[in-house]
Amino acid sequence: MFREESRSVPVEEGKVYDVTIQDIARQGDGIARIEGFVIFVPGTKVGDEVRIKVERVLPKFAFASVVE
Repeated sequence: MFREESRSVPVEEGKVYDVTIQDIARQGDGIARIEGFVIFVPGTKVGDEVRIKVERVLPKFAFASVVE
């Protein structure tokens, strides 16, 4: 079921990363990318440089929150 998941996922749940928000999703969440991998970050806007904590990782994208 998860056989391919680890091959192209450059982030891990619970880890903290410094990112720049590059785009906005249709739902309004900021989008950051690490090695091309999409991370949705609610409450951010394009150009924000934020420290995020990855909350959930899926095969094609992840969700994270801003670390204050």
